[in-house]
Amino acid sequence: MKKEREVQEFKNIKEIIYNSAKKYADHIAFIIKHQEGKNKTYENITYKTFLDQINSLGTKLFNMGLKNKRIAVLGRNRYEWALGHLTNLLGGIISVPLDKDLQVDELESSLIRSKADAIFFDEKYIEKIEEIKSRNNTNLKEYICMAKLPGYNDIHTLREEGKQLLEQGNKEYILAKINENEMNILLFTSGTTSKSKAVMLSQKNIASNVYAMQRVEGIYDTDSNLAFLPFHHIFGSTALIVMLACGVRTSFPDGLRYVAQNLKEYEVSVFVGVPLLVEAIYNKVMKEIEKQGKTKLINVATKVSNFLLKFHIDIRRKLFKQIIDNLGGKMRFVISGGAPLDPEVQKGFNNFGIRMIQGYGLTETSPVICAENDFKTRNGSIGVPMENVTVEIVNKDENGIGELRAKGPNVMLGYYENKEETNKVLKDGWFYTGDLGYMDKDGFIFITGRQKNMIVLKNGKKVFPEEVETLVNRIDIVEECMVFGMPDENDKNDVKLSVKVVYNKDEVKEKYGDISEEEIRNIIWDKIKNDVNTTVPRYKHIMNMILTDKELIKTTTKKVKRNEELKEILGNA
Repeated sequence: MKKEREVQEFKNIKEIIYNSAKKYADHIAFIIKHQEGKNKTYENITYKTFLDQINSLGTKLFNMGLKNKRIAVLGRNRYEWALGHLTNLLGGIISVPLDKDLQVDELESSLIRSKADAIFFDEKYIEKIEEIKSRNNTNLKEYICMAKLPGYNDIHTLREEGKQLLEQGNKEYILAKINENEMNILLFTSGTTSKSKAVMLSQKNIASNVYAMQRVEGIYDTDSNLAFLPFHHIFGSTALIVMLACGVRTSFPDGLRYVAQNLKEYEVSVFVGVPLLVEAIYNKVMKEIEKQGKTKLINVATKVSNFLLKFHIDIRRKLFKQIIDNLGGKMRFVISGGAPLDPEVQKGFNNFGIRMIQGYGLTETSPVICAENDFKTRNGSIGVPMENVTVEIVNKDENGIGELRAKGPNVMLGYYENKEETNKVLKDGWFYTGDLGYMDKDGFIFITGRQKNMIVLKNGKKVFPEEVETLVNRIDIVEECMVFGMPDENDKNDVKLSVKVVYNKDEVKEKYGDISEEEIRNIIWDKIKNDVNTTVPRYKHIMNMILTDKELIKTTTKKVKRNEELKEILGNA
């Protein structure tokens, strides 16, 4: 069996970036696309240049009186976001990544709660910034734009001014000592059911997680990564640091519609995403195969290649070259996390010779607790605990399903100024995740669902909606769905398993032409009865369906707000 990789362990993020700047000095760290009309140019930032720019900007920030202060970061995934965030961290400035999609009131509340002294902001969100500035309720003293904007300081001018200070011998920022055990990142959770909580993370939290991932995940300095996961999300910002630790080249997407184009443009070989995106990419590939009438051919080819794999003969990337070319031609490794992934999608990618693994974690654990890796994979599982994390399943039921709790150097310091909530989840060094699952005999962990989402029937049987939703989402004209317990009009002590289905209008039109909503309902309901209910035990049968073409209510990180959806459903019942 393969052994874990030899990887140097660092105490903090400053050490990680300095090591990469030395080890991969002339490698490209970031590709920046500049587009004016139809003219495109590309700027390459090397690892050495990146560190130089961090040190220049940081020197100016200290000169402006921002040493030991708090700086928020608001914007799309772009080079300046990475530069601002890493500059904060390498100087020990508390970084506060904010969700660009928040409404002005929520944004203002986050800035007030975090006590931010300054903000790096994307010019695209100038209206929100102007509104917050005019209200004058925050602690903000400096507004620094990520591009040149009249009336505002900008990140590039400050960097140039800092460079001059460095040349004059100002070494205060470069010599700044990092306390890796103190709060250095303040991150707001997406809060699907309640007001978001502010999670306090240290550099040790992040650095320990980066090390654990490097030990087991095959990411190399020859790889190219498309930074699609939002950086304000812990999965996105830690993944960015993993890429920098490995010497990878990172580029930025132009938006959801351009993913296929960007994969080709930047010769992307490593992709980190949430299931919603990964499944959409896979479904697009499969739809194209179906359109070309090649489904049967692909199925036969898959059987042949899987048979040969038993004899260590791997012809997948040659056999499925056309599919890989549709994904840019270089794609070899996909990591999915943030929500449960359909095992069929994972199996499909691996059948084509694109290695796909699933990971699991939370903002509170920096984020990864468990993941499949180069040495241990099991389809449908979230893999095994990271080597420096201990995971236990407690309060198990008769089926061995219980709550996951984790202990390790990646566990947060606590919720900021919220001792009550901290004490609910942190007990004797253990973090209680609120997720339910079980461990198989080989140590692989399977998530069954969120504790708060679990539906308990009158007969005591438990239904995890996520499990049934995966099956409903496989129906071709279903865009998304939510399974819930509808109060039973015949028995007030029981619930009927129900589903709210959002259908895909374009898919319906392409497959069935112009048909009525009643006809759509009949098609989907038949498929639920024949393809879903027949594959699960009787107590998990869906008894009722609500149909709509309107998107489910979601957080900005695309998680369904179940409580709000349920309120709306019951209000309309």
